[in-house]
Amino acid sequence: MRSLLALARTSADRHRIGHARWKFLSWCADSDIPEVRRLATTIDRWWNEIAAFIDTGHSNAKSEGINRVIKLTGRNAFGFRNADNQHLRTRCVTIRRARGHLRTAQL
Repeated sequence: MRSLLALARTSADRHRIGHARWKFLSWCADSDIPEVRRLATTIDRWWNEIAAFIDTGHSNAKSEGINRVIKLTGRNAFGFRNADNQHLRTRCVTIRRARGHLRTAQL
C-alpha cells in the first residue's frame, strides 16, 4: 500500500500505477491473513477515489477533520438550552485563529 501512495504527486503514468496496484493486490491474495484479504477488497472497492488522490494529490482530509471537530463540540455541548450558544461554540472551535482558545458569548 505504501508504494501505491508513494506515487502521489509524482506524475506517475497509468501503467506504473496499475503495476503497483496489481503487485499490492497479488501480495494480499497470497496472504493467509483474513484481514489483509479484506483490506485488498476495500482497496479494490475504493480504487477510483484512491486513483484520483494519486493523480491529483488532493484529498478531503481538511473537511473531514473540521466535521470531526464540529461533531465533538456538539457532543460536548449537549444539553445546552440556547442553540445560538451551541452554534457560536462550534463556530469558534472551527475558526483556525481560535482553535484551542474557545471563547463563548458573555451573557
